[in-house]
Amino acid sequence: MERNEMIDRVSSENKMYDFIIIGGGATGIGIALEASARGYSVVLLEKSDFTKSTSSKSTKLVHGGVRYLAQGDVGLVREAVVERGLLTQNAPHLVKSQSFIIPTHGLFDELQYTVGLTLYDLLAGKYSLGRSRRISKSKTLKRISTINSKKISAGVVYFDGQFDDTRLAINTLQTAVGNGAIVINYCDVNGLIKDDNGIVSGVKFTDQEAGKDYEIKGKQVVNATGVFADDVLMMDSPNAEKTIAPSQGVHLVLDKSFLPDNDAIMIPKTDDGRVLFLVPWHNRVVVGTTDTPIEKESLEPIALEEEIEFILKTAARYLTKAPKRTDVLSVFAGLRPLAASKGKGNKTKEISRSHKIFESKSGLLTMVGGKWTTYRKMGEDLVDKTEKRNGWSHIETKTKHMRIKGYKEDVDYNNPLYFYGSDEDAILKLSKEKGMSESISTSLDVINAQVVWAVKHEMARTVEDFLARRTRCQLLDAIESIKMAPQVAKIMAAELKQDEAWEKKQVGDYIEVTSNYIL
Repeated sequence: MERNEMIDRVSSENKMYDFIIIGGGATGIGIALEASARGYSVVLLEKSDFTKSTSSKSTKLVHGGVRYLAQGDVGLVREAVVERGLLTQNAPHLVKSQSFIIPTHGLFDELQYTVGLTLYDLLAGKYSLGRSRRISKSKTLKRISTINSKKISAGVVYFDGQFDDTRLAINTLQTAVGNGAIVINYCDVNGLIKDDNGIVSGVKFTDQEAGKDYEIKGKQVVNATGVFADDVLMMDSPNAEKTIAPSQGVHLVLDKSFLPDNDAIMIPKTDDGRVLFLVPWHNRVVVGTTDTPIEKESLEPIALEEEIEFILKTAARYLTKAPKRTDVLSVFAGLRPLAASKGKGNKTKEISRSHKIFESKSGLLTMVGGKWTTYRKMGEDLVDKTEKRNGWSHIETKTKHMRIKGYKEDVDYNNPLYFYGSDEDAILKLSKEKGMSESISTSLDVINAQVVWAVKHEMARTVEDFLARRTRCQLLDAIESIKMAPQVAKIMAAELKQDEAWEKKQVGDYIEVTSNYIL
């Protein structure tokens, strides 16, 4: 995954690609993997960094969606629990089984959740991650030492998946590149090319680093820009109907003392009707999420005061150690690209998370909805649809059991480099070079070699790319990550052959964006 090489290929190949994918979040990445695995030529273009927006701001769960079962959406849950199972098999270095405990209030709760979650297990079939069961109050208190004993009668244990979203993105992109795909970040698609019949036949884009414009041709152009899908639809047709109703979800990150044990907590009924999760992640605890309809999409949404207060207040009710604002290591907000409802007054939590493919008159395909758990299936459905509409002969999916780059079994999650999977050996080899084993942060376990690796093999172009997405420092401890920025900038500048002015600007830009992650 070398950016200059990718740009050179795009500028010199002068060919008609099978797929041009606009958007480098979960949706676009899933499509790139699927199409390249079937042998199609693929170009994926992302206007900022891969997963910069929604796809790096998830609750870090690969899950079937217990609440969709309560809404009766059995098909969506079945699809998701199967995909969850496949992900644990295809990327075990990044996706693992996580036990959850639901604190119950009385017999009705216990029965309701035990029956519901038994159905959840059954839907997964052979892909089940473990059996749900009721456990007594004393066992619940033993397993979650910080839970408020006055708030519970017993507990129900169930299993879901837990993962690192941006690491899965990078490894999936590397897998697609291994299949021949071209993937480039910091390339802004600013126009669609159409033939004499008004059919989309390519895109115009600007390489933001070089300030150079390009045009490439493609048989199928795909709009996979998530919450920004309407911007591309407007490029295609200025009168296009709105397809996206963005909803904001906020998460707070706390230190491990708030949930020192191995189980996650799922609170099924909160004041706004959503569920609240407390999930162990990279030796921290992620708490969320909220559901707030938002008028305008942005790359860096900011948590609202009422969202922060809602999470702190709800968590305090259930924990013996109530989190305060000063305990928050990082706060992050992401936007969900929910499909806009035609009717009025639909609560965002009731809008289906199933993915939909819209076909424009121009032949542009737009995918909306969906979630990380089903990203592979979304890619499969999009490529199937393209084959059908273009009259191509159908090629069976190759990704169901495809191992994702970095695949490694028996992962030691206490190892600070575990999320590199099989690439860890190469990073350790690099760390033996002069100065490469030196620590950038002892509390976040990051060494110099990781920065070099991210630039050389993971297309990291900015300090933010490294601290926010190639590692998760920005989310795990925003203030600590700011302290790391100058050293990261120095190493990156040497690798990218940039000067001191670049270093200075990078640090300034990083401090500016990360200040929104600090309460």
